Amino acid sequence: MSTLTEVASGYRAGRTLPLRVELVRQFKRRRTLVMGVVLALLPFVLLIAFAVGGEPGGRNNQVTLMDTATASGANFAAVNLFVSAGFLLVIPVALFCGDTVASEASWSSLRYLLAAPVPRARLLWSKLVVALGLSLAAMVLLPVVALAVGTAAYGWGPLEIPTGGALDTGTAAQRLLVAVAYIFVSQLVTAGLAFWLSTKTDAPLGAVGGAVGLTIVGNVLDAVTALGHWRDFLPAHWQFAWADAVQPRPEWSGMTQGAAISVSYALVLFALSFRGFARKDVVS
Repeated sequence: MSTLTEVASGYRAGRTLPLRVELVRQFKRRRTLVMGVVLALLPFVLLIAFAVGGEPGGRNNQVTLMDTATASGANFAAVNLFVSAGFLLVIPVALFCGDTVASEASWSSLRYLLAAPVPRARLLWSKLVVALGLSLAAMVLLPVVALAVGTAAYGWGPLEIPTGGALDTGTAAQRLLVAVAYIFVSQLVTAGLAFWLSTKTDAPLGAVGGAVGLTIVGNVLDAVTALGHWRDFLPAHWQFAWADAVQPRPEWSGMTQGAAISVSYALVLFALSFRGFARKDVVS
């Protein structure tokens, strides 16, 4: 006699909601395509700005990374990362991670996924992996397009460092890859916030906006110098530590500390997401 504890023949919890299925579902969504277009257009916007405004130059005898933007394709790619790391790259992370679960609830399809039956932990795992994968793809897309656009406009050459010296093209490519990897790790806090909020609300915009808003609050707090060493515990305090990678002799201490803080916060937020969702009464 069958019992309620028996499992249907051929059912494997680990095979429900495969990553490739979730990836295709999320990749085909309009917000994914729109975000990809926005990031791909940024290098062209900067290219036009430099063409209209003229080549950047040092101010007060001080040369910054922005002032070397037109030196080579590598410099142009580095400048694109510099202008976007503080805010623009926060948006795709918050969007992909904050919209993923909340959107299913807003469509009233979340309960049907769980009734498939897809285990709750499996559902969250699939959605989190795909969301992080799309976030990483967004961060890779921007410098790749910028490198291609910059090379076409300013030529292929070494990455000139504002403080003096240059990195050959091979080394520059490796250092830019390290910079992208660090930026991704530093944004794990935003990903954790967005994902946690996504499991708490049925409003995707609330989860996305909440994550972006809290990230902005972190940036504001980091600007309050009166906090002193307390700012070292803010992920925002280390968001530009990747610039240490594009130096003749890279400095790793800032990136190491920033990555440790970001990963620590993210692990706590992801754990809260799984714990809370496992006990949540899903009615939508």
